Amino acid sequence: MIVIGGGLAGLSAGIALAEAGWRVRLFEQRPYLGGRATSYVLPDGEHVDNCQHVTLGCCTNLEDFYRRVGSENKIKFFDRLLFQDPQGRKGTMQAGFLPAPLHMTESFLTFAPLTMADKRSIASALLDILRGRGHTPDLDEPGGISMLVWLRRRKQTPGAIERFWRVVLVSALDEELERTDARFGVDVFWKGFLSNRSGYRMGVPAVPLAELYDGCKSEIEKRGGEVNLRMPVRAIHCDNGGVTGVEFDGRRRESADAYVFAVPHEALAELLSEQIKEKEPAFGHLENIRVSPITGVHFWFDREVMREPFVTLLDTTTQWVFNKTALYGERNGGATEKGQYLQLVISASHDLLQKPRQEIIDLCLTELRQALPMAREASLVKATVIK
Repeated sequence: MIVIGGGLAGLSAGIALAEAGWRVRLFEQRPYLGGRATSYVLPDGEHVDNCQHVTLGCCTNLEDFYRRVGSENKIKFFDRLLFQDPQGRKGTMQAGFLPAPLHMTESFLTFAPLTMADKRSIASALLDILRGRGHTPDLDEPGGISMLVWLRRRKQTPGAIERFWRVVLVSALDEELERTDARFGVDVFWKGFLSNRSGYRMGVPAVPLAELYDGCKSEIEKRGGEVNLRMPVRAIHCDNGGVTGVEFDGRRRESADAYVFAVPHEALAELLSEQIKEKEPAFGHLENIRVSPITGVHFWFDREVMREPFVTLLDTTTQWVFNKTALYGERNGGATEKGQYLQLVISASHDLLQKPRQEIIDLCLTELRQALPMAREASLVKATVIK
C-alpha cells in the first residue's frame, strides 16, 4: 500500500491501514508531517502554528486518530465557550444540570449578546432539527439548499444569524452560510449541541501542532511500514485504466497493490492522466472544487492582556482569540516574564486574501484593543500573518 501525502488525511489513512494489516509506505514532499495543519519555529525559537486548530467532543474520528498516535493527552478540553460583542456584553455556551437536549438552556437564556426575539427564533429552528434528529425535509431538495436559505425559511432574525448561527458554523465549516450546504450546518448543531451533553466541548492543542504527529511515524514503522519525507510525486503511471506506479525525483519509481492519494485536489488534477480522467468522470471535474481560506494573525505583547484561554468576538473581522501563553503553560514561559502570545483566527477569510500584511495587523489590533481593555496600554512586540 502506497499513501501519497503526510497531512491529516494521509496520516489517518496510513495509520488505519497499517493497523488493519497493510504494509504502508507513506511519501510526503515536505521535510515534516502534518501538511498545512502543522507548526514551524521562528529564529528566536518560538513555535508558531500555521493556524489554530481545534476539535469538538463530537469529532470522534479526529479523537480516534489522536488516540491511535498517542496524542490524546496533548489536547486540553474546555466545557465553557465565551463570546463577547463590541459593546462588552458577554455570553457563554456551557452545559448545565439538565440532560440533553436541554443541557444548554440556562446559558442560552442568559446569553447577553442575543435579544429575546433572537433567542425565540433560534429555539424554533433548533426544535426543527431536534424533531428530525438532525434532518429536516427540505435538506432532500434536488441540488440541496444553502444554510442561509435554510435559516431564512425558518425566519431567523438578523441578530440570530450573525451572532449565533454564523459564528458557530463559519468557524466549524470554514465557509460562509450562503456557500455551505445546509446538511452540514444542521449536522453540526445536531451532533455538537443537541444529541448529547459533550459534543460542544472544545479541545485545543496544548503543544505546537507539529508535536501532535510525533507518534505517526513510529506507528507505521512498527507495523513494517515506512515514512519517507522530501519525496514529491512527479508522475502517476497507468496502464489499462489502472495505476501501475508513482514516480519521484531522479526517476525513482515505486509500485504497490493499492494507492491512496491524500493530496490537494489541484495537485491530483495535474498528476492524473487523461486516461484515468476519462475512465472516472468525477476526476474530470476536480478543477470545479473551490477552497476557502483561513487567516491566522499572531501577536506578541510585552505584558498580559488576556486571562481567558480563548474568546469568540462578535460583529468583528476577528472571530477567535486564543491565549497561546495560557494554553502552552510553562512551555513558553509565563506572561509576566515574556509578555503574552495571542493567536487570532479568521475563517472563510476571502476578503483578506488580497490585503497586505500590515493592513490586516492594524485591523485586528484595533479590534483586539477594543475587546480587551488591558491590550490598550500594552505594546505590540511583534506580529505575523499566515494565510
